[in-house]
Amino acid sequence: QKSAYSQRSHGETGNSASADFPKLAGQPHTYIFKQVTDFQNERRLNETMQPMAASVASLEDLHDIAAYFSSQKTAKNDGSFDAKKVKAGEDIFLNGNAANGVYGCVNCHGENGKGNQVFPRIGQQWKDYLVRQLKALKKGERANDRAGMMRDIAQKLSDQEIDNVTEFLASIK
Repeated sequence: QKSAYSQRSHGETGNSASADFPKLAGQPHTYIFKQVTDFQNERRLNETMQPMAASVASLEDLHDIAAYFSSQKTAKNDGSFDAKKVKAGEDIFLNGNAANGVYGCVNCHGENGKGNQVFPRIGQQWKDYLVRQLKALKKGERANDRAGMMRDIAQKLSDQEIDNVTEFLASIK
């Protein structure tokens, strides 16, 4: 099976057991494809992912791997969530923050953060993973976002807003 190598970190169905690795289940096919090719072309840097992405034998294999993970159901996160953070995060997700120029996440990532063929699924993703990505975007350590849109938004988010919106996203059932 072409996705077997990826399953070691991301889980058999793309639902990784640890926030060290993002959930790939339910991610849009085109988003998975873009991220892997960005790792291959060093537009997105990660010591672990560079050699793994390089091991994908062909574009056909990459399309097959992306299609497999995209077709899987994203598992909800178990555990308790801070109700105040969830509510504040939901407000940011839906409405953004006009005071600091943050656009509501829902406008690109869709209802419940399900994503689409351009923007990733962020709903039900691991909170710690999302926090790391937003902070990397904020610092400019990750720069493979389309037209710098997420870097711009992340730079405007306070650490508390990042904490709240990622709490909301992780809590989505």
